[in-house]
Amino acid sequence: MPAEVDVAAYRIVQEALTNSARHALCSTATVSVRYADDDVVVQVDDDGADAAGPGHATLPSAKSCGNGIAGMTERAQALGGSLAAGPRPGGGFRVRARLPLAGGGREARGREQQPGGGQ
Repeated sequence: MPAEVDVAAYRIVQEALTNSARHALCSTATVSVRYADDDVVVQVDDDGADAAGPGHATLPSAKSCGNGIAGMTERAQALGGSLAAGPRPGGGFRVRARLPLAGGGREARGREQQPGGGQ
């Protein structure tokens, strides 16, 4: 797996678990990783209350919440991937990121365009 994909997957899982611990009032979180020929999908599911549900912790303002979902989305998109986050059917919250193994995001294109053809 390319190093930039490995780091992005790790950081997305790390942030999703941090969000579960801080905001979801959950007792368990499950991380799954699926590898395919052209991408890797990481998913974090927790059993906490969703943002609209009763008993959910008050979320901090956007100014104080760090990278959060926006940061995870940006990481995925930088590699040409995608991220979906939201309540799960039946309760809890899910973060799911698809990261292509071939690159194709802004960072990969920037390396391809370096003077002298180097990468």
